[in-house]
Amino acid sequence: MSSHPSDPSTSIGGHILADALLAQGVDTIFGVPGESYLAVLDGLWRHRESIRFVICRQEGGAAFMADATAKLTGKPGVVMVTRGPGATNASIGVHAAHQDSVPMVLLIGQVGSDFADREAFQEMDYRRMFGPMSKWVAQIDRADRIPEYIAHAFQVATSGRMGPVVLALPEDMLAAPAQAVPAAMHRPVRAAPSPAQLADLRERLATAKRPVLLLGGTGWSPAACADIQRFAQGNELPVTCAFRFQDLYDNRLPNYVGDVGIGINPKLAERVRNSDLIIAIGPRLGEMTTSGYTLFQVPRPAQPLIHIHAGVDELGTVYQADLMIASGMPEIAAALADLRVDASAWAGGIAQARAEYEAWQGRPALYQGIAPELDLWQVMRTLASVAPADTIVTNGAGNFATWAHRFWPYAGLRTQLASTSGSMGYGVPAAVAASIVAPERTVVCVAGDGDFLMTGQELATAVQHGGAPLVIVFNNNMYGTIRMHQEREYPEHVHGTRLVNPDFARYCEAFGGLGARVSRTAEFEPALGQALEFMKRERRPALIELAVDPQHITPNQSLERIRSAAKAR
Repeated sequence: MSSHPSDPSTSIGGHILADALLAQGVDTIFGVPGESYLAVLDGLWRHRESIRFVICRQEGGAAFMADATAKLTGKPGVVMVTRGPGATNASIGVHAAHQDSVPMVLLIGQVGSDFADREAFQEMDYRRMFGPMSKWVAQIDRADRIPEYIAHAFQVATSGRMGPVVLALPEDMLAAPAQAVPAAMHRPVRAAPSPAQLADLRERLATAKRPVLLLGGTGWSPAACADIQRFAQGNELPVTCAFRFQDLYDNRLPNYVGDVGIGINPKLAERVRNSDLIIAIGPRLGEMTTSGYTLFQVPRPAQPLIHIHAGVDELGTVYQADLMIASGMPEIAAALADLRVDASAWAGGIAQARAEYEAWQGRPALYQGIAPELDLWQVMRTLASVAPADTIVTNGAGNFATWAHRFWPYAGLRTQLASTSGSMGYGVPAAVAASIVAPERTVVCVAGDGDFLMTGQELATAVQHGGAPLVIVFNNNMYGTIRMHQEREYPEHVHGTRLVNPDFARYCEAFGGLGARVSRTAEFEPALGQALEFMKRERRPALIELAVDPQHITPNQSLERIRSAAKAR
């Protein structure tokens, strides 16, 4: 333990905190520095060879990076920000982590205890602010209890249904000398299925005729995914993945039949509705995965439902399933890996389901009968053919993301980083974090023009810390998703959705990266090759701006078609 200059037997709170984080296995922290936690920065300076402090340009970006890192590594993401404005900026990432059940520990500087409850400079009540979107919010008022609080924070964040934890750190506490007893490293606690539950599941599967396996949520490991693959293939089950969890099952395998989310394949939606057994392992079955709670009736789905989730409080919250099992993903996957039933009743239908999926990957309805200058479908096909199979694809929120969700073949776990909360601006920080944490991987961020400029400044973080992501910006000079809804509800009344954008290619070049602008299909592959080579050689980010026809709003619809349909109502 470090020593305070005046007493070799004690340490100041900031140093104790840094020691406690190291004891919990922390090796990377994302943050924006603040005067409220200078003592912690001094403590981290002592551990600078063991704990990397990634300096970000805005606290929202830092929180997104922590979220993405947790998804990528399976370890809790850690973010440190200053009080008041720093905390409010970071809250967007906390909300994203909450909705995605991602383990995160947010450390916030706080005013000194002698200023508390006076609405001092940047003072806020973090229990009230973060309570609805966190598993636990607390304030450490005694330096000698820091190891206890930090260990508890990591324990809570990683156990059961995982999620964010918030700790406030009063400035005077961080500077106070104290003696503290070190805590052991946290050990996540997860439930497991009982023999009776597994027997019930087996019996229901054995008597089914049209089962569907639906995977989603967090807490998966490579071993768990491998075990579920054995279960699915051994029983010849059609496999689907929930919204923005498409990397839980290799999309190239013959029994993968598509994702259940926004813009679902109509044939897959029909298959889910007509199923006589849905085995949902991991997803919350929220609005996006259930197509606005229409795929399954509330509260009792028409289809028999087995719902397996890490959080016991989640089970039965919206849907009263026929069988509910509280379990961690590794635990249920290991228990199911060797479970086998007679699959003859449904095995013959997998080829048809797969054929429907592959047809859905074909040339979309938008481009039937036309040859656009910039064919976004061909862009995605070219990207998939050139980039490595294990490329990490990230995105924020917007219609542009549909091109990646529908046409990119996710090759397995930890190849997709996206927020189910619909957070604009998530993609760039996620890509920056992934490129820093996994420098051996190719990282591609798919972004919209409005989406990109919410966090585009984090390219500076990539350059400073050796990250080299590729950002592909779909530029149609508008908030496209909102414009789509605007035309559907109030056709031709365009207001508040147009954008005037900078030269995105030159923007990236200003950070020392490579920029290119593509307006024709044939230009994309050369630009992509140049970008990938530059990233590999220089370890700097690259950006390709796509000049997207504003009419091409989704793979199936143009703005004119949406407007005409709305006016005809």
